[in-house]
Amino acid sequence: MIVEKLSSSIDIKRYLKELNVDGGGVSILASKAKVHIIRIKNLNVGGANILKQDALSIGADLAVPRGTVLAKTPFVDTLLIATTSQLKTLARKELAQPFGLKELAHKLGEFVKDLKPSKIDVMGIINANDDSFFSGSRFVNNDALHKIERMIEEGATIIDIGGVSSRPNADSVSARQELQRVKPIIDLIKVKKLYDKVKFSIDSYEPSVIEYALSSGFSIVNDITGLQNDEVCELCAKHKATVIIMHMQGGPQSMQDNPFYKDVLSEVYTFLQERIKKAQSFGIDGIVVDVGIGFGKRLEDNLSLIKNLEHFTTLGKPILIGASRKSMINSIIEAEVEDRLSGTLAIHLEALRNGASIVRVHDVKEHVQALKVQNALDMV
Repeated sequence: MIVEKLSSSIDIKRYLKELNVDGGGVSILASKAKVHIIRIKNLNVGGANILKQDALSIGADLAVPRGTVLAKTPFVDTLLIATTSQLKTLARKELAQPFGLKELAHKLGEFVKDLKPSKIDVMGIINANDDSFFSGSRFVNNDALHKIERMIEEGATIIDIGGVSSRPNADSVSARQELQRVKPIIDLIKVKKLYDKVKFSIDSYEPSVIEYALSSGFSIVNDITGLQNDEVCELCAKHKATVIIMHMQGGPQSMQDNPFYKDVLSEVYTFLQERIKKAQSFGIDGIVVDVGIGFGKRLEDNLSLIKNLEHFTTLGKPILIGASRKSMINSIIEAEVEDRLSGTLAIHLEALRNGASIVRVHDVKEHVQALKVQNALDMV
């Protein structure tokens, strides 16, 4: 007899199929292999006691504060620990229960869906301004064109063009000046018909800049204000463009002035949920969400968002992560911007593991290589 301890991150369905397990059994057993940890805040204490018993009855568990069984406080925070199979059972059980458990049941049902992205996109960054925080992303005219062509060869599937720095305390730029910066690059892309090879995104929230880009073959609008401007919504709907809705606390000039959250996951989720509804109300179909790493966030906020990114998959939209060479890496390993590639790769691979499907990067080649290696590991 040989006994081997396998990783919990293996492709469990593959192993089950290799054992020649019945088709129906593969799905059932796979649903028992993944453990979910779900934080439930402000749960009615009566509901907590019911959920605790229901969880225990099926082999799951609910961590509750001392005194919950005696109902010492009206509401409690809890942690539910359950497999996918157990979550499905609880989602059915709690539909008939009081104390807010019916609402919870619907949420649990969302968590058991297989929302793992089937495709990963690498978005290359091209900045047409001279004050971007990373000098290696600054290009003008033909230099930008050559860099774009190189990124396409390296495996980028989206190229993001921007003319204004969004780094903390960046100088404001007029819409006219922004258009003057990006127009030559947009025109060269159109002449070369590069939009036949990859998708192009305009990193802007100025209507005049967005209008020019979308009229020139661009198909994505990367809006760091999260569709704050209704005119941007109208343009995106008119051109049937995909929008990237990003969360930011404050603006570029003020976002890192003592940012604070009571619950960063909940607050960012609510913002994105509201802006998704706004986009849909204008008739926008293509929607991507971005939790806004580094945009009005403390280090602990950024780390929490990346580690718990799976929470945002229940929004039902592709998730973009852009942590490329950002200062949060310097807060961990004290590395200048030129030396943050390794930290970037670590963050982005973790984000992809947790549900992201697009990474916005300065270093396309290195990310494509890392993804190929990661994919090979995931196939084992």
